[in-house]
Amino acid sequence: MSDASLKHDTILALLPGDPPDVSCKTALDVAARALPEPIFNHSLRVYLLAKWLAVKENSDWAREENLPLLFVACIAHDWGASDMYNGEQRFEVEGADAASSHLSSHGYPADECHKVWCAIALHTSPGIAERIDPFTRLVRMGVKMDFSPSIREANGAGSYAAEIEAFLPRLNIEKVLSDTVVKQAVKIPDKVDSMTWPDSQKHPKASWPGLLLRAHLENPGYDGVNPAF
Repeated sequence: MSDASLKHDTILALLPGDPPDVSCKTALDVAARALPEPIFNHSLRVYLLAKWLAVKENSDWAREENLPLLFVACIAHDWGASDMYNGEQRFEVEGADAASSHLSSHGYPADECHKVWCAIALHTSPGIAERIDPFTRLVRMGVKMDFSPSIREANGAGSYAAEIEAFLPRLNIEKVLSDTVVKQAVKIPDKVDSMTWPDSQKHPKASWPGLLLRAHLENPGYDGVNPAF
């Protein structure tokens, strides 16, 4: 068996259900087609970390029947950063819309679709996502633990994170994701000044996409991770 086939089979084994839940399998297929490998790996790590935290906290979202919603919310949380779902709205909203439509097409009720929509739409909203409901908090915490070693350690997830990164490498995800969100701007101004903030539906000036775009414009020649990440 090739390394690629082994990785594919191992990823399938991570999916909720036996056999894997159909809505999760098709969401995984969409993510594999739509996302570059660094963002795909990140999305899977977010699910594994969120699930790990749910088990640790004895959350209802760790129950087998609830895991498909958690999986779809995590694997789809950055769909809006892909060319496939690059619409007029900020990437979080585009991803939330796509995930909600995906679940609806698989027969999920409107309230469960909306729950996933909220978790994805708010996953870059600190202080709100952590408090609005337990499900949205889990997705947000999965994202935070993947990006922050100190948060991983504070939650006791350091060893587990290292284990899953060995299988799902980071591949410079911070730079890849921030550059991808910035490049979704329809028009990137040549320059900005201290009194001018780029502002659009795609990159609202007070949003995380807007801050990433602003930081890029202030440091256009910088080749590292976006300072606003």
